[in-house]
Amino acid sequence: MSSFEIGGKLPKLVDAVLDSYHCDPLTRHIGRRYFPSNTETTQLIDKLLELVYPGFVGRQDLNEHNIGYHIGELLPRVGQLAYRQIYRSLIHDEMEQEGAHNLKQYHDRATELTLTFLEKIPHVRDMLADDVQAALDGDPAAENVEEIILAYPGMLAVTIYRMAHELCRLKIPLMPRVMAEWAHRETGVDIHPGARIGRSFFIDHGTGVVIGETTDIGEHVKIYQGVTLGALSFPKDDEGRIIRVQKRHPTVEDHVTIYANAIILGGETVIGAHSVIGGSVFLTSSVPPHSTVTITPPDLRVKTRNGSTNDEADVQKPTVLDWQI
Repeated sequence: MSSFEIGGKLPKLVDAVLDSYHCDPLTRHIGRRYFPSNTETTQLIDKLLELVYPGFVGRQDLNEHNIGYHIGELLPRVGQLAYRQIYRSLIHDEMEQEGAHNLKQYHDRATELTLTFLEKIPHVRDMLADDVQAALDGDPAAENVEEIILAYPGMLAVTIYRMAHELCRLKIPLMPRVMAEWAHRETGVDIHPGARIGRSFFIDHGTGVVIGETTDIGEHVKIYQGVTLGALSFPKDDEGRIIRVQKRHPTVEDHVTIYANAIILGGETVIGAHSVIGGSVFLTSSVPPHSTVTITPPDLRVKTRNGSTNDEADVQKPTVLDWQI
């Protein structure tokens, strides 16, 4: 098999690519040393999963005699990976805004923030235990906990969200979003790390779910694939720039179920506790607690192979129970 040779065209091609770099500074990162690493962030995620799900991820021969040694070996590795990304994120953010001068101060801040993050691991595991139980209780197809932790994309997305959210609460720039978008690519579930989500949260099936930055979700909430909790519009200032600090996404109170492909938009939209939002519903206004929101089924016509036609009155209309998948 012959090999490709670029030959004498190389200098011209190099010049053309260089020209494109000079013309478009938005898509290059040259001359700026500090930047979070996607590769190391992925490594950090792998080690965090091993830390929060011992025996499920990574080493499987754990027992009461060696578990302490395992944690003692794993935590420093997690800490080092987290520290490097936090350090780079802090410096990158401030270099972009005003320039970083005293690098020691970033080392000290990154060290403090890394230790604070590691101290949150037991809390994250406590939240995840409730999420796993919610999945086991909420999905009749789930046969055991192993299936949920090892196979459910929604559970993986929520796991990464819980950890990225703690980093977001510590006001670490960029890094939480990189982690969240890793989960988005892996699972098809897009949860912004800034969203606030209570205990016992379950995403069934998962694909296509979008949860925006300023969303507030209470406890014991269950949502299905394709659900969007998004912004109704993007408020802008006098110069046409998006105002980012305003609440733009809905509030979902406790014990709410939202079925597949429902779209709920707007920062003032509140879904009251114990409500059920039906499949494919489009909502831009609040509903009170204990509500059931459905759409009128379309007129259906079924044509059989023998040519007879049944109008929609002869076809069973979907009910709330039919949304269960």
